Amino acid sequence: MIRSEPPATATAAAKAATAASVDPRSQTVQSLVRALHIMTILGEADGPMSLTELARAAALSPSTAHRLLTTLQQERYVRFDSATRSWYVGVQAFISGSGFLKTRNVVDLARPRMRQLMDQASETVNLAIIENHEVVYLAQVECHQMMRALAPPGSRLPLHCSAAGKALLARMAPQYVRNMMEQRGLPRFTAATLTTLEALEADLETIRTRAYAIDNEEHAIGLRCVAATIYDERAQPIGALSVSGPKARVTDERVAPLGALVRQAAAAVTNELGGTAPG
Repeated sequence: MIRSEPPATATAAAKAATAASVDPRSQTVQSLVRALHIMTILGEADGPMSLTELARAAALSPSTAHRLLTTLQQERYVRFDSATRSWYVGVQAFISGSGFLKTRNVVDLARPRMRQLMDQASETVNLAIIENHEVVYLAQVECHQMMRALAPPGSRLPLHCSAAGKALLARMAPQYVRNMMEQRGLPRFTAATLTTLEALEADLETIRTRAYAIDNEEHAIGLRCVAATIYDERAQPIGALSVSGPKARVTDERVAPLGALVRQAAAAVTNELGGTAPG
């Protein structure tokens, strides 16, 4: 008598699949993913949400959503208002999120995006911040061109004649910028340097509109830079990425495409920092 049996490998695979379907560890992971999804929904909501709203948004049954919310409530990641029958983000979520703010490092987070931007633009990429009313370069990824722009970490430039500086100034309060410039002055470095407050303010308005800044030989003859702002969680400017190169390569035709690339890179760094761009 001949019996037909499934291959041993198929039988083993079937048993493994059956075991996985009832494995408590799998169920635990699934519950964790669902709970985190609920936290994401609550965190992105404009206000508190009812159980029905949360269950619908998370694609869960109300009973499952309630079980997960109750667990999160015990650990203070969410809180329930019995008067309004609504759920809110809890204090522990804030405490955990604050831990990220303490440990984030803008240079480490930005460097992969800087390398990617250098590959896309084939020009040198810089990361800068404002310190003591000057642009300070924190990091640089050099391009592979024979002739390239160099601004080693620690280098400083005036705000009013650098693309990174103007990208940051454009997102600061106008009166603060005016006071700063009146105190520091707008010294001339080339014939293209903006040396009046009116000219600078007009340029900053343009920068806000197109979302990137240009240094068109304003600090050094023959050098062009394009920069975009990096924002923190309060939509405040905390840094800028810039692409720098000789005017012979950074031609008029390349400025807009480079602006789009640097804007995308800065937005990606902002997102990885937990920041948000101004509305």
